[in-house]
Formats: sequence, C-alpha cells, structure tokens
Amino acid sequence: MAAPRIGASRQLPEEIGEIYLDHVGHFVPDHDAAAKALEALGFAPTGWTVQTNPDPEGGPPTLTGTGNRCVMFRSGYVEVLAKTADTPLSRQFDQASARYVGLHLIAFATRDAVNERARLSGAGFAVQPLVDLRRSVDDGSGGETELAFSVARVVPGAMDEGRIQFLTHHTEQAMWQPQMLDHPNGAESLSDQIVVVADIGEATQRWERFLGRSATTVRCGRLFELERGRLVLCDVAYGAAAVPGPHPAPPFMAAYGIGVADLEPVRACLHRAGIAPAEEAEGRVTVAFPEALGIGAMHFLTEAANPHWLAKS
Repeated sequence: MAAPRIGASRQLPEEIGEIYLDHVGHFVPDHDAAAKALEALGFAPTGWTVQTNPDPEGGPPTLTGTGNRCVMFRSGYVEVLAKTADTPLSRQFDQASARYVGLHLIAFATRDAVNERARLSGAGFAVQPLVDLRRSVDDGSGGETELAFSVARVVPGAMDEGRIQFLTHHTEQAMWQPQMLDHPNGAESLSDQIVVVADIGEATQRWERFLGRSATTVRCGRLFELERGRLVLCDVAYGAAAVPGPHPAPPFMAAYGIGVADLEPVRACLHRAGIAPAEEAEGRVTVAFPEALGIGAMHFLTEAANPHWLAKS
C-alpha cells in the first residue's frame, strides 16, 4: 500500500463527513531553535505569529497563550507551537510539555466544525465551546493578512493522546500562499500520523467514536483511512521498535509521514546539514526529530513506499 498523497487533491473538505489530516503540532520551548532545526531538514518554515481569540463584543483580541510557526505543504502542514502568555490553554501546553517535548496536537479539517462538535457531543464526548481563532501573517508582498479558523475541541483529558481537534479554515488562500509551499527537500504533503497507545482495544473504540468511522487491523495496531491522510494507532512494542532513540511512556504521538516526489532532495538536505537518516527503505527515508523538535521521527515517503506501519500481517 503506497500513495502517501492519498485522497482528494483539493486543500480542504467540501462535503459534510469528509475528514482530512490537516496538521500536526510540536510543543517546544524555543520556536527559533525549532525553526532552525526545520531549516536544517530542508523545510522553509513561516515567520513567528502570536495566536489570538477575537472579542465577540468588538474589543481588542485576547491572547490564546501560544504562538506558532508553520511548514506549509500543498496538502496540510506541520506546526510548531510555543508559549506566549499564561492562559488556560498555555497551562495545558505546559502540562503536555512536562511529559515530553514533541508532538502533542493533531488537527483534522472538516467542512463544518459546528457539525463536528455536535457529532462529538452525540458520541458521548464532553465538548468545549467552539473557538474562533485569528492570527496575522505576512501576505507575501510586505503587508499582513488575517487567518481565521473555527475549532471544535473536546475537554482536556477526553483524548489521552493529546490535543485532538477538528477545525474549519475560513481563509484558505491566505493560509496556503504559493510562496510558502516550496521546500528544498521537496516536501509536498502531510500523509500519516502514528500514535503509540497502551491499550489498542480501548484506544480504537474511543478513536472510532471521535472520528465517526471504523478502523482496520494492521500488524502494528489499527489504521484509520481518511478522505486525505491516515492515522495509525500502534501498540507499545511496535512503538519501541519503530521510534528512533528514547521515547516516553504511552500514549504519545510518535511520528508523521511527509509525501515527496523524490528522495534525492531529502538526502541532499540531510547531507548538507550533517544529519544521518535513522533508517532507509524502498521509497522511504526516516529521520529522528532534532532535539529542538522533541521526541519522535518523520518519514519522507514517495509513491513507491510501502510503509511498515501499513502492513496487514
């Protein structure tokens, strides 16, 4: 099973019920160090922006408590988050980061976050109020433009693996600006997210309720095929073998896949930076996260790849 760039070619879902793997997020103490690490790997991260919530009464926006840099792909993106203020959200950031530095966020794109919030509530999840997020970014011509999102979240702790959420993008063109999409390593898409869990049975049932669809059995655990992208739940034994270097106790977000047309630009970037791949296979190069990005790994995948986490037996 190859095709890391699976699913629709468009950036965002158009039908109710479609789910895209939109982005994953690293929680880090130093966003500048994280940006340098991403550049060494061959990515072109965006500048630093501070995230805010608009005031429904028309007053000044309030800080969410975090800011971010992003690596934008033609399908999806990777986010780096760091703390900006003491808020309830940033205290969740602190709690997660105290466990380990690394991946703590998975966001799924949906046409209608309001609909997903209602579905989650009907599936037995305690949900938070819908959040409208705003942030300003460079518009590519020396000015600024605003990004807008609606985010549906369950209460903290409802999903043991981290901050798992649905969102609806309202400013697609401003979010995926053409000058942001080209990377020296040739990265084109966010294709997979691998999560290690302690109890496959319990986690599968909970994630099936969260996503509103059934998983299939693979050698390492369970696979959720989305309209774009894949989510894999792995058992502890597989996680210990598959994640280079040290790893925390489960649950933890272990790795993600990045679709590329050719692995040679990836290898060239790694060679220039003096970074040795953790593993190479047909159509795949695996790299452990640099320290600034935390614990885990990224897998660069071509169409020829047959990732071991998708093996049926």
